[in-house]
Amino acid sequence: MTSEELLSRARAALAEGRWGDARAGFEQVLENSETAEACFGLAVSLWWLGENYDCVNRCNRAYSLFRRSGAVASSAQCAVWLAIIYKANFANIAAANGWIGRAERLLAGLEPGPLHGWVWVARAYRLPDLDAAENLASRALDVARSAGDVDLELVALSQLGLVRVGKGETAAGFALIDEAMAAALAGERSTLDTVVYTCCDMLNACELASDIERAAQWCTVADDFVRTYGCPFLYAECRIYYGSVLTAKGRWDDAERELGAGLRITDGACPGLHTRALTRMARLRIRQGRLEEAEQLLAHLGEGVEAQAEEALSLAALLLARGDAPSASRNLEQRLRHLGEHRTHLAAALDLLVDSHLATGNIEEGGAAARRLTDIASSMDSDQLAATAAGAEGRVAMARGDAETAAAHLAAALDTWSRLELPFESARTRFELGRVLAGSQPDVAVDHARRALAVFEAIGATLDTDRVAAFLRSLGVKARTGAKGVGMLTVREQEVLRLLGAGLSNPEIADRLYLSRKTASHHVSSILTKLNLRNRAQAAAYAVGVLGPPDGRSDPR
Repeated sequence: MTSEELLSRARAALAEGRWGDARAGFEQVLENSETAEACFGLAVSLWWLGENYDCVNRCNRAYSLFRRSGAVASSAQCAVWLAIIYKANFANIAAANGWIGRAERLLAGLEPGPLHGWVWVARAYRLPDLDAAENLASRALDVARSAGDVDLELVALSQLGLVRVGKGETAAGFALIDEAMAAALAGERSTLDTVVYTCCDMLNACELASDIERAAQWCTVADDFVRTYGCPFLYAECRIYYGSVLTAKGRWDDAERELGAGLRITDGACPGLHTRALTRMARLRIRQGRLEEAEQLLAHLGEGVEAQAEEALSLAALLLARGDAPSASRNLEQRLRHLGEHRTHLAAALDLLVDSHLATGNIEEGGAAARRLTDIASSMDSDQLAATAAGAEGRVAMARGDAETAAAHLAAALDTWSRLELPFESARTRFELGRVLAGSQPDVAVDHARRALAVFEAIGATLDTDRVAAFLRSLGVKARTGAKGVGMLTVREQEVLRLLGAGLSNPEIADRLYLSRKTASHHVSSILTKLNLRNRAQAAAYAVGVLGPPDGRSDPR
């Protein structure tokens, strides 16, 4: 069989999603002669198989060979592919921008066409400046429709939808993404890459909007696609984004399972996605009150990972949860100038900054941050941002002693959070409203606090549970909604309790659950405190009495 025939067979396998056959075919071609086409085909096959480092090496070689032969269009295509891989898989924005710049230079002077559109899509992908991203995606969409390039059209359409969801235009944005997804999955495209691009935009948008129903529906579709064609990247993205939405919805056990799967899949294989999984798991741990574990997760990001907005926000939230408001304020102030173009992350930073300033007694600075947050919310059609801003204004008014204004803002925020079915935000806002009303309407305040406490206990928010319980005790009210028991422990604490019942020591528990010994000791102390037990022996006896004797099935591995 000639090299051309081998190349044709490998290309056919690639088009049909038979990645192993495609890889073997392109490798066979390369044994006879190193060609740019075979190198690029092998790179694509390797990406679908999850071998990202080898993919980049082969794509680099393909680019070099295309340039040497003077194939401008193919060189630009390689550059675009590398840009997207560096952004999506490695979170290396500098390298990605370098390849985008190279593609732009290669196409300079040529009449705008589909390749230009792909360059604009690559530039817009994960661009913090949403106005610039919208302009680029719109231009790519226009070019795609003029040229009849369906793949570019669907990818630009889904990206434009994602940008609009990010800007708060939720309904309009999802309408575009739904259209792109439907067409791509129905086969109205020439490459399976298009399905991956549109799925990723959909899941990202679901996370931004905390839309659990839509996320669940499309994750099912994406998982069906993965079962047919593979693609570790898409499978990991599903787990990470769906886990993030589950966190927002208060389904923390399910969120932990999904995010844990994302962490395992991406570890050592996909640094960019692994970073996203780490930051989202850290966000969950902070909400749970498992601060040492959150710190460990953020520490695993490593010095070589470019500081991203989400990482900075997670670190600030961790510092604030630990009571180090001055450090949180400094961290946020340093990051604000880098977040100006990304309004969603800027709003989250300002919300944290309000609390940081109020915790240090800087009411005026807190008020300034709240006003800036309100300005952002008023410029975007987003219920979540409106509720965030109202809550911030309410907390500032409470700090100033203006109970009437504070209650009005907090009540408005609570109404929106409840309508959006976001339990953690609802409970926190309800608690703040209870604090405001404690002086004038103590019975109403107690009712709000008890309802907030019930939510925090149900979802496992230990620090918030303790705060509300202390507030209720200060009013002379019984703090707990029910008897103490295993149900008030977090999932991880229940795992530790079961291992205590099996007679494991703290070091053994740490090894079994992949924790530090300090964290294992912290969990044991927390269990003793929550269950009002004096020592480990009592905890072990309690575990056997309540959970039953060890049966060998408690090993989480």
